Amino acid sequence: MLKKIKALGEAIKFSHTIFSLPFGLASILLLYKGKLPNWEKIGLIILAIIIARTAGMAFNRWLDYEIDRKNPRTKNWPHIRGEISLEWLKILAVFSSALFIIISYFINIWAFLLSPVVIFLLWFYPLGKRITYFPHFILGLIYFLIPIAVDIALNEEISLLAFLLGLAMASWVIGFDLLYSLADYEFDKKHGVKSLAVKLGPEKTLKISALMHFLTFISLVLIGFLHPKLGIIYYMGLFLLSVFLFYEHRLIKPHDLRKLNTAFFTLNAWISVLFFVIVTIDFLF
Repeated sequence: MLKKIKALGEAIKFSHTIFSLPFGLASILLLYKGKLPNWEKIGLIILAIIIARTAGMAFNRWLDYEIDRKNPRTKNWPHIRGEISLEWLKILAVFSSALFIIISYFINIWAFLLSPVVIFLLWFYPLGKRITYFPHFILGLIYFLIPIAVDIALNEEISLLAFLLGLAMASWVIGFDLLYSLADYEFDKKHGVKSLAVKLGPEKTLKISALMHFLTFISLVLIGFLHPKLGIIYYMGLFLLSVFLFYEHRLIKPHDLRKLNTAFFTLNAWISVLFFVIVTIDFLF
């Protein structure tokens, strides 16, 4: 059982929760009004983010099974090697979806009513690459909803700050998902899997990715202007974050993807954690 759980965690890349969770935690700090909500509600919000990502990845592995089986990059993943069955992924996807809706119910009525929208998008994302060249924007929409959902959970409203946080998260995710799609560029072209890279080519894809990350930076700057509690520490942190983003794009060339893993996994994990850290430090000092 422990081996199955480990294989399941590896299959859904549970460790990559670090991409979404720090931004979610930063959203709690930036969006709460007055005193912090009780720890129970904060715990429910954090748990909802983790469970939603788990459901999304399980859907992804389940619905992309045939693609992953043929792809040289993914053919050795645990669910393809047979370490975890497709039935387990289906059960995890359905169970996580149901659990996310239940958790949303205990947050508030608005979170509960809107939770099926999130589940639909999580299910629809892996299907997007079959019907549109813009699946990255479906993923971006999912991340856009994280601060929106946090605002609804905390304040039962959707503020301009939540919208800007959503825009920052969406453009950040779209940018790095565009970079990640380059790893499967040749395979996707051959097998009819759709992405912006397949439609426009690596060079234009890199430019659009850079544009998305510039939008991320602009959105975060605007948040600093609008939020009454952010100051010089926040802007110093944003400068450091912009250096990470710039370096990420310097690592990758249209026909040289040797450093793609460093750009995608290492730097993006640091960017997410860095944003949470600078927001926390600014609030403390």
